[in-house]
Amino acid sequence: MTMAIKSEAKESKSEGNLLQILREDGTLIDKKLEPQIPADDLKKLYELMVLTRAVDDRFVRMQRQGRVGFYIGSHGEEAAHIGSTYALEPTDWIFPQYREPGAALYRGFSLKELACQVLGNSGDLTKGRQMPSHYAFRDGRYLSISSPIATQIPHAVGFAWAGKIRKEKFVTIVYFGDGATSHGDFHVGMNFAGVFKTPTIFFNKNNQWAISVPFRKQTASAGVAVKGVAYGIESLRVDGNDLLAVIHATREAAKRARSGEGPTLIEALTYRMGAHSTSDDPRIYSDVEELEGWKKKDCILRFQKYLQAKGLWNEKYEADVIERSTNAIAKAIEEAEKLPPPPIESMFDDVYAELLPDQKEQLEYMLQFKHESREE
Repeated sequence: MTMAIKSEAKESKSEGNLLQILREDGTLIDKKLEPQIPADDLKKLYELMVLTRAVDDRFVRMQRQGRVGFYIGSHGEEAAHIGSTYALEPTDWIFPQYREPGAALYRGFSLKELACQVLGNSGDLTKGRQMPSHYAFRDGRYLSISSPIATQIPHAVGFAWAGKIRKEKFVTIVYFGDGATSHGDFHVGMNFAGVFKTPTIFFNKNNQWAISVPFRKQTASAGVAVKGVAYGIESLRVDGNDLLAVIHATREAAKRARSGEGPTLIEALTYRMGAHSTSDDPRIYSDVEELEGWKKKDCILRFQKYLQAKGLWNEKYEADVIERSTNAIAKAIEEAEKLPPPPIESMFDDVYAELLPDQKEQLEYMLQFKHESREE
C-alpha cells in the first residue's frame, strides 16, 4: 500500500518525491489521487480551518491585551493537522504537540473548553494545571500536551503497542515538529515502532523552524522522511499545505497500520507563518522574503480556490463563515471569562484514588487557613 503512495507521488509530477494533489491555484494535479470527500465534509473542513486560524488570531490579541498569559498558534499549519485528523477513525488516539487546536475541535472539544484552558479557570478540564495551549480532551481521545518536545512520541508508540497486544484495532497518531527530530525520544520511538510494527503514524509537521533554529541547521539529512528508512519504517513527504494530499497520505498510513503492516512516517512540509509563541519575536531571525513566498502557498487560500471550482465557495459564503466563526469565538470567551479560578482545594484531586492521611491533614489545615483569612 505504501509503495502505491510513492509511485502515485511520482505520477503526479510533483516536485521531487513530494506528494501533492492540489496546485497552489487550487487545481488538481492528478484527478486519480483526489480523495472522495462528500461536499458537506469539504465545507466543514474549510470552515474548521478558518475557525482555527481565527481562534489563534483572537487569543494572540488577548495575550497582548494582558487577558491571557501565553498562547501558541498554528497559523499556516491548519491543513496538516485538520486533514490528518479527518482521515482517522473516531476510535484512533491523538498524541499532540501544541499546534493542533483544529484536531481537538474536530474531535468535539468546544470553543468554551478551549478558552477555559487558555484562561486556566474552573471550566478547564485540566483544572488549571497546564500551561495555556496545553489542552487535553479524553472524550475525543486527544491526550494531554507536554511542553518538553518529543516526549509524546514514545508514549504514542507504547500506547499503540499495548493496543496491538490486546488485539484492539485503533491507530495512534503522534504530531511533532522538525525540532523534535533532534531529540532522543524521536529515535527511541521510531526504532521501537519499526521493530515491533506498532500501528503508529508519525506525523512530522516540518514548519522549517525549531523556535529560532532553521531546519537546515538541525540536520545534515535532506529531510525528515529519510530518517524513517533507517528504522525500517515506510516514509513519505507530503505537501503539508495541501489538505487533499494530507488526507490521502494519512488514510493510506492508517490502512497500513490497521492491516498489521506497521508504522508510517509522514513528513508534512509547511511553514510557521507566525511567532513560535507569544513570547517570541520572529522578526529578529526570520527571512521576510521566505515568509512572503510561503504566503502564496497558504493552505486555506488553496483549498478555497478548490471549493470555488466545485461551486462550493463564493464571497457570500465566505462572509457567513467569518461571521459565524467570529461570533462563536466571542461567545465562548465571554462565557469563559465569567468563570472563577479553580478552587484551591482541587490541588489535592487526582493525586491518589483516596487521600492519604498526611494529605487529609494538609487539606484540613488549608481549608481552616482559608476560612480564617476570609473572616479577617
